[in-house]
Amino acid sequence: MSSSLAIQEQTKPQASDRAAARDFIVLGGVLVLFVVGFIGVVAATGWEETLTQLRKLTFGEILILLALSLVNYIARASRWHLFGYRLGLRVPISTSFLHFFGGFAMSITPGRIGELIRLRWIGRVSGWRVERLSPLPLVDRAYDLAGMGLLLVAGIAMSQMGLSGAIGVAALALISAFVVTRPSLLRGLIELAWKLIGRWPEVFVRLRRAASATVVFSGANTAIPGVIITFFAWFAECYALYLLLHWMGAPLDLATVTVIFIFSTLAGGLTGAPGGIGGAEAAMVFLLGLNGIPLEVAIPATAVIRLTTLWFAILLGLVFFPLAERSARNN
Repeated sequence: MSSSLAIQEQTKPQASDRAAARDFIVLGGVLVLFVVGFIGVVAATGWEETLTQLRKLTFGEILILLALSLVNYIARASRWHLFGYRLGLRVPISTSFLHFFGGFAMSITPGRIGELIRLRWIGRVSGWRVERLSPLPLVDRAYDLAGMGLLLVAGIAMSQMGLSGAIGVAALALISAFVVTRPSLLRGLIELAWKLIGRWPEVFVRLRRAASATVVFSGANTAIPGVIITFFAWFAECYALYLLLHWMGAPLDLATVTVIFIFSTLAGGLTGAPGGIGGAEAAMVFLLGLNGIPLEVAIPATAVIRLTTLWFAILLGLVFFPLAERSARNN
């Protein structure tokens, strides 16, 4: 028995290494597709105009865009630590940050399922089973939806866009967030799904337990700071797009930019594509064009904002991933 356990312990790291290698290959492939697609669109609309717009950006302006993205990441990492604390985890905030940033390397796995690697790291550090930690990513995503939904509603209220579809997206985001942070509702939906499907009882038992555990996140002492942190975290990236458009000589009001950024991000997520790639970019270019931004500005603006948000996060994840993995193995 002891020898078989030893063999399992040896094979687990090897299996995880192979999985990580596959994820990095997928990441590289998606990046290549993104670049090829961008080049193709730019070629169709004209190299000269697009490059002219890109040359308008200074190194200092790029740093400002990256800094605003960092505000988003740091705020959400702080929220991740808060949620862990509410769940009963007592790990240093530096460890929470390491895990959160390392998980960014898996942002473009389907459904961001790769980000669950954070639970593996936390489990090794704390000794908790993954099942006990499962409410964390669920609630983390729910508060993202809540904050983004509120931003979208606020943007619609203050802008002149009249984007009727955005109301439905905002409502879906807010309802999803509400259900996830209400254990009784979530358990009811899980039980309904079990009655309809009638298969995989162990999975549904675990889901029900995870739903019950979300009760610690529904109190005002968690909900209020969680929503406030999320609101300003995502507003930082909306403001980055607002500044970028001004620097490229095609300004829009902040409320309209907020609607465009949040709607595009949520719409990209609804496509199911890793990281919303393709859907988010298409929606953003379309909405910018709808608001009078010419293609030779809309395309490079979309490319730059996605590079300084999504791809910057992935780059940071690639830096922190091995550090988080090494730290977890040493515990």
